[in-house]
Amino acid sequence: MATIRTRSTAILLITLALAGAARAEIKGDAVRIGVLTDMNGIFATAMGPGSVEAARMAAEEFGGKINGKPIEILQADHQNKPDLAASLARKWFSDGVQAIADGGSSGAALAVQELVRGNGKIFLVSGAGANQLTDEACAPSSVQWTQDAYSTATAVVSGVMQTSKEPWFFITGDYAFGHSIEATARDRIAALGGKVAGSVKAQLGTPDYSSFLLQAQSSGAKILAINVAGDNATAIKQAEEFGLADQGIKIVPMSFQNVDIEAVGLKATRGDLIVTSFFEDVSPAARKFSDAFYARRKAMPSQIQAGVYSAVRHYLQAVKDTDSDDSATVMAKMKATPVSDAYTPNGRIREDQRMVHDLYLVQVKTPAESKGPWDFVKLVATIPPDEAFRPLDRSKCSLVGK
Repeated sequence: MATIRTRSTAILLITLALAGAARAEIKGDAVRIGVLTDMNGIFATAMGPGSVEAARMAAEEFGGKINGKPIEILQADHQNKPDLAASLARKWFSDGVQAIADGGSSGAALAVQELVRGNGKIFLVSGAGANQLTDEACAPSSVQWTQDAYSTATAVVSGVMQTSKEPWFFITGDYAFGHSIEATARDRIAALGGKVAGSVKAQLGTPDYSSFLLQAQSSGAKILAINVAGDNATAIKQAEEFGLADQGIKIVPMSFQNVDIEAVGLKATRGDLIVTSFFEDVSPAARKFSDAFYARRKAMPSQIQAGVYSAVRHYLQAVKDTDSDDSATVMAKMKATPVSDAYTPNGRIREDQRMVHDLYLVQVKTPAESKGPWDFVKLVATIPPDEAFRPLDRSKCSLVGK
């Protein structure tokens, strides 16, 4: 009798497995990923065509196909307009795109995230850093992959205030990411016993920061937070021309990347502390990927572009492993699988849809320390995931605890 039950159980399990295998298939005629970003505007150097190239590099690692289905990488420019971003994403999804990568600026990414919350498609956010994406606006099929305002601002403030408790002044971009950075930084400054002497808001694409720099001078602040992602190079160059450093005011870029250092130069940025999720010398794998990217783009990848590569690669691996393009199936596999690649050796997707990983506090080299083009930073400290990202017990994400 026991033998009959055992055989019956085995037959049932095989039947269920075969039924599951029959259901698990890539139903589309191709695996389509759209890179939606700023292709020509103020963020294009850190995202844009480089993000598209990074996604293509990920696809090439799979030979351009998964289980016989071709991988297609599409691209579109949302011009940093939320309504255009949502419209482009909606059309892509109706045309058979299964996942969107990058996302570009935070306002545009938040608009796309509202769309995927309703249709369940996958959104791999690398460009946008607003805290809301994995906080009150979190969505079960969207993952924030690279930096965010909490991790960036907290680490920068903590690093600076190890040696200075002087008052701060913020020049902040008047958009979602800028607001998130300043709010998080203010909380951290207060927690460490510091003060904020003042703040001004700047529109994206501001060509002249002189009035803002004069306000910073007159505020009595000794730490000037340049918080204008996209315009950092302009603001820092003008701060140098004003001679603020010679007046004892420390310039602190709140969200800065290698492409910004390339634009400004080592002379103006030497000694600055920067938080990054990626740089080419963090590991042999990072160096190999960066050199391959450089051969194509004649520039090193930004942390955002490296994040696009990682996110697309992880997504494609989950599609291959499950032999499915069903969003829920693929996302479940992505969350169950650690992220280990050229971008990070120890990442994982948390229940709030934040991909957590090491961050790096680096210092910009002096011109004398640099050994050549793109040799910009040296490692100060590695920040482990549990210290880098917002604790889950402070999350407003409705997915936490479910």
